[in-house]
Amino acid sequence: MKKTVLYEEHVRRNAKIVEFGGFLMPLFYTDIIKEHMAVRESSGLFDVSHMGEIRVRGKDANRFLNRLLTSFIPEDGKMKMYYGLMLDFQGGVVDDLMAYAYGPEDYLLVVNAANKDKDFAWISARKEGFDVSVVDESDLFSQLALQGPEAKNVLGRFTDYSLDQLKLFQFDHFQISGKEFLVSRSGYTGEDGFEIYGANADILALFSELAAEPEVTLCGLGCRDTLRFEAAMPLYGHEIGPEIDPLVAGLAFAVDLEKDFIGSDVLRKEKEEGLKRKVVALELLDKGIAREGYEVEADGKVIGKITTGYLLPGRTRALAFALVDADHAKIGMEVSVRIRKDLVPAVVRNKKFLDKKYIR
Repeated sequence: MKKTVLYEEHVRRNAKIVEFGGFLMPLFYTDIIKEHMAVRESSGLFDVSHMGEIRVRGKDANRFLNRLLTSFIPEDGKMKMYYGLMLDFQGGVVDDLMAYAYGPEDYLLVVNAANKDKDFAWISARKEGFDVSVVDESDLFSQLALQGPEAKNVLGRFTDYSLDQLKLFQFDHFQISGKEFLVSRSGYTGEDGFEIYGANADILALFSELAAEPEVTLCGLGCRDTLRFEAAMPLYGHEIGPEIDPLVAGLAFAVDLEKDFIGSDVLRKEKEEGLKRKVVALELLDKGIAREGYEVEADGKVIGKITTGYLLPGRTRALAFALVDADHAKIGMEVSVRIRKDLVPAVVRNKKFLDKKYIR
């Protein structure tokens, strides 16, 4: 089992350690609900060093990525981030990722930890006919995520760089506490925040510095999942995967069907014929929590299954994402969730769980 450079720090600070994506990672430090609310109300600090980093360089790098990814990556995109998905030839999702564009010949792909080796093999196998190099740089980086409405104020104490000039989905290299880091205005929580990449020793030192700030709460992967769920962000293996393509998942904004990417022919046909399944949001109308894998029923038949479900902090009704038949995907439709022996009524609702506007 792999460990991040911060593993000993997590243990020293009494974090609950679990296996995730092949790494031993903190699930929580004190309480998932408290950590969730800290990010919503102040700021939270995450170790996300388990994520993978793959470098694509060469004169055909832009053309290569536009073949690999569902979203359009402009040639003039520089120091910007682009969200996209890699599909297989059947239209299934290999992974979703962020592409950091240094320029048309240089990109850093940040991929999910559990998929890194698979992604690297998939990308490397597709480069024939393109003048590109593909290098796994995961061991060169450690990564922190500082998230929440106080994130900018906290990080600003450690740098002379004007953080206001760094807009959403932009990145830059600058010094924090005298060391150089790659910093992006981004995250996986629905809040304002920053993702910070640096050398292992520098990240270790910065973690301790940021953790000492009064507005900062150390956070584990438990609240990272509840936060991304509340912000209606998909998770690979849940709302997207080999059997759930981007259109079914409701990610059409990240799919450019005007270009030819791997799997685009399958998605065009699916769109023309009409979706047979959709990932929807559900609100339970009675007590109970719809957990992953629970069946969704309507008219006495199983019409789908839960992909993620939680009773979020401060709410009286549980919410869930579910993959269901398209005939039962319209907002306002009533369905039921099989929770053990009980059928709990639920209604299809919009995915906007957050009540206030955040930077994204």
